[in-house]
Parts: sequence; structure tokens; C-alpha cells
Amino acid sequence: MITLIVGKKGSGKTKKLIERANEAIENSNGNVVVIEKGLKLTYDISHQARLIDSDAYEIQGADALSGFISGICAGNYDVTDIFIDSTLKIIGQDMKVLHCFTEKMNALSALADTKITLLVSVDPNELPKEISAVSVQI
Repeated sequence: MITLIVGKKGSGKTKKLIERANEAIENSNGNVVVIEKGLKLTYDISHQARLIDSDAYEIQGADALSGFISGICAGNYDVTDIFIDSTLKIIGQDMKVLHCFTEKMNALSALADTKITLLVSVDPNELPKEISAVSVQI
């Protein structure tokens, strides 16, 4: 199952992501991956995590991000946690696309036995009701 950390800009989502990623690193028997847009988390996330800048790999759009994450899972059987910061900046602002993306990530999470956490900068009331099937934290 995936987890969404949802809230408007400035609501503390990134702080939660940093805390959860560092906690996952301490508790994981495998690898933790953090995907971000730009290099703003370099000094906040433990060096033990694999920090990936989506801009460096020119990841744009839901299909590109989905393929990239699938490749990470396929290439590394021991990835236990994946955190994605700035999800909507990477995949776009369309809520239908977000819904489809969360369904793909939910299926991938189950297949790869990997916890996936997405940061979504939007008012929780703007989320499509279909997304309520996943764990949403505000």
C-alpha cells in the first residue's frame, strides 16, 4: 500500500517526509530511496539513503516517473521504502492523472513489497474521492 502526505504549500509535508525517510533508514534491512525535484534535501536526509534528483534524469510526467520507480524496484530487490517529494511538480497538476498514478504505485508496492510515500501539494479536499482507498495523511 502507498501513503500520501497531503497538504498545501507550507503545511510541513517535507518535514514529515524527512522524518519518515530518516526513520525508515534506521529501521530498514534494505535500501531507502528518496526521489526529489532539485537538490534541496541533500543535507536533511541521511547519507545512507539513495537520493535521486528527478531533474537530473529528466523525469517529466506520470508515465516517466512510474517507469523510473518500476525500474528501481526491478533492479534492486532490497528496496524497502521509496519516498517521492514534489509529486505534482513531476507528474503535473491533473487529479485524474494523480489517481491513475496512485493506482499504479499501489500495484507496484504490492508486487515489489516496497512502501511508497508520495508528497502531494494540494488541499486535501481537492483529492479525488477514489484516492481515499490509499492511506492519506494530512
